[in-house]
Amino acid sequence: MIQNKFTTNGSMDSNPRKSNGNGKLRDFRSVVIFGGAGFIGSNLAHHLLTETKAKVHVFDNLSRPGSRHNLEWLQEAAKDSGRLKITIGDVRNYTLVERAVRHATEIYHFAAQVAVTDSVEDPRLDFEVNAGGTLNILEAARKAGHRPFILYTSTNKVYGSLSGQCLVAYERCYRLAPQDSVTEAQPLNFHSPYGCSKGAADQYVRDYSRIYGLPTVVLRMSCIAGTRQFGTEDQGWVAHFVYSALQGEPLTIYGDGRQTRDVLWVGDLIKAMNAVRENLPQTAGEVFNVGGGSSNTTSLLELIDQIEQFSGKKVDYTFAKARPGDQMFYVTNHDKITRMTGWAPTTALPETVRQIAAWWKANQHLFSRTQMERLQELEPGLAALQEPA
Repeated sequence: MIQNKFTTNGSMDSNPRKSNGNGKLRDFRSVVIFGGAGFIGSNLAHHLLTETKAKVHVFDNLSRPGSRHNLEWLQEAAKDSGRLKITIGDVRNYTLVERAVRHATEIYHFAAQVAVTDSVEDPRLDFEVNAGGTLNILEAARKAGHRPFILYTSTNKVYGSLSGQCLVAYERCYRLAPQDSVTEAQPLNFHSPYGCSKGAADQYVRDYSRIYGLPTVVLRMSCIAGTRQFGTEDQGWVAHFVYSALQGEPLTIYGDGRQTRDVLWVGDLIKAMNAVRENLPQTAGEVFNVGGGSSNTTSLLELIDQIEQFSGKKVDYTFAKARPGDQMFYVTNHDKITRMTGWAPTTALPETVRQIAAWWKANQHLFSRTQMERLQELEPGLAALQEPA
């Protein structure tokens, strides 16, 4: 059974500066992570529990596969020091959101409906979670009155089909001309309900800094990959490809397989989050493209080639019709965040693939059908954590 509060004897942060979100740095950190039991959220929470002395409040509705296992992982890291609090709740519930952020010095907002395909099937739900949930968090933070630091993870989908750029087709990938990556100057061009809802939230977060003085930062992310990612063909495709290959399961490639992305290791993403927080107030109100960049670029077909070389196994795959809203090309230009904070990715794509494969091999029991079904069931111990509306 997972308890409501957990602790750890975490070590001192390597950088002794701490942010209260207002451009001033102090020792006390009270961090709320919406979507904190998901892939990125749990990795950030674990970092905070083991590498800092921050108090961590994980807020999650546990809708993602593996999220309950991630909470157990955080419990092990936290032990009995009282530094971890868990709320099982939904960002659409303003009462719970307001209660969670009331005393927070930092807010990390990862909670979202994450699949383009699901947004096409149910655009209202997509809007209510992504746009409405974000507004709930912003309003609660504004009314709290102490201007907490807010980081929002947006998406490359806000740029749509990259209007004004020329797509060049090669045998196994696409490239962009005249530039090989996308800067923040690229015009917004929302495609799909998912692009619209995330884009609306993206702009709300940015504007709350301009209008209300909240120290917000938006990260427009490309593909993030790493351990504790229970990837599917709809979201987390790099991990999904690796797991499927190792399990001998066939893959479905939607489109021609030449779709190209840059990939960022989740640990490098956490370093980027630390970098923008530590460089307040310069970064407050800014939007940054964050990803692996041109040196960590792959198409679907090229990743399959790499997995086959790495694993020594032939990957079985078939082609299907391209799905709506899919970009043929997106590669991050991260010059802006590098210039303002000094951050740059350090983990190469082959190492990312190796780490994901090693984690799968050490946790194969989590990927059995019966185990995944168990992880989807709401256990009595977790139900007890639900705060009343």
